[in-house]
Amino acid sequence: MTTEPPVTEHVDVLIVGAGLSGIGAACRLRAECPERSFVVLEARDASGGTWDLFRYPGVRSDSDMFTLGYPFRPWSGAQAMADGESILGYLRDTAREHRIDERIRYHRRVRRAAWSSATTRWTVEVERTDRPDAPNEMLTCDFLFANTGYYRYDQGYTPPFAGVDDFTGPVVHPQHWPAGLEVSGRRVIVIGSGATAVTLGPALAQRGAHVTVVQRSPTYIVSVSGPDRLARLARRRLPPTAAYRLIRAKNLLGGMLLYRLSRSRPEMVKAWLRRTWVSQLPAGYDVDTHFTPRYQPWDQRLCLVPNGDLFRAIRAGQITMVTDTIERFTAKGLRLASGTDLEADVIVTATGLNLLVLGGIEIEVDGAGVNFSEHVGYQGMMFSRIPNLAVTLGYTNARGP
Repeated sequence: MTTEPPVTEHVDVLIVGAGLSGIGAACRLRAECPERSFVVLEARDASGGTWDLFRYPGVRSDSDMFTLGYPFRPWSGAQAMADGESILGYLRDTAREHRIDERIRYHRRVRRAAWSSATTRWTVEVERTDRPDAPNEMLTCDFLFANTGYYRYDQGYTPPFAGVDDFTGPVVHPQHWPAGLEVSGRRVIVIGSGATAVTLGPALAQRGAHVTVVQRSPTYIVSVSGPDRLARLARRRLPPTAAYRLIRAKNLLGGMLLYRLSRSRPEMVKAWLRRTWVSQLPAGYDVDTHFTPRYQPWDQRLCLVPNGDLFRAIRAGQITMVTDTIERFTAKGLRLASGTDLEADVIVTATGLNLLVLGGIEIEVDGAGVNFSEHVGYQGMMFSRIPNLAVTLGYTNARGP
């Protein structure tokens, strides 16, 4: 029989995760509920979540920062589609200004959380990731707020490609981009068609690589201007708060309109998108093969590219789009189902993430383990029959923490 270590501390609210959502939650708690005690637990050794973890070339937001940023601390950058370093600085500046950084405890991974209806409290078991031999810590809280994201931080998703060990060059997943990887003058294959792939392609081309993007099927891509012209004008003419509200409202309404048109009049939106692709690509380019998905707009999220950088790189001959399926890896690159062989010096698998509910926390309610498939989600944040637990996840078509 094992004995759990004694509870060492009680807080009103326990926030798990020190990324964009966790920092935002802590700021709101401090401002709106100053009488409540709280701490923020972070499994890694730094704050920032996704924006500290991902280091691949060109990493940036795939939503505009005027709606992704905090309403209580308006985004002041010139670029609506901001680079990862700028977003990380914004998060850490926010945490420092609101004195949240002093509430973050690093190297703490929550392993288990057990709710007791008798005491109306959560008992939370915490592992020290920097001291694996140390005993686990135990805390209690009245409310557990998980801001852990939706994917595994330690492992990206890579399909089981045949022959991957035959390739003689490096195979890199963007979630674990190696420091110092040189791509100038090298042939780089990027496998994927999502936001990471369309970001990586132009960034690698700027570093001197010739990039081939291999996609099984296309994704809807929308080109957006980098600096927001309305933002520049509003900031010159209006007080800061009024300018921010105007910019945010414009971007939210624009996103809502595009989404609703996509769902109600998909053929009209598809025709408009096709015209934008044709206007930005070389004459005679096979738009139907490489840029026309098999699904309707907003069946999946749209990919945004700032200032059409992907299309510019294609026009300049720096990026080649290939739409096919992969048969296997070879010593020199990839063999496609069509029989085509592609040679490469580096292969990047921009193939997605591994999903992980609540960061892998084991949840119990009154001694019984929780299977989330048996519970109903409420407003995308809470669950039936799981008291005093909320979770913040990434969005589909709604923005703003």
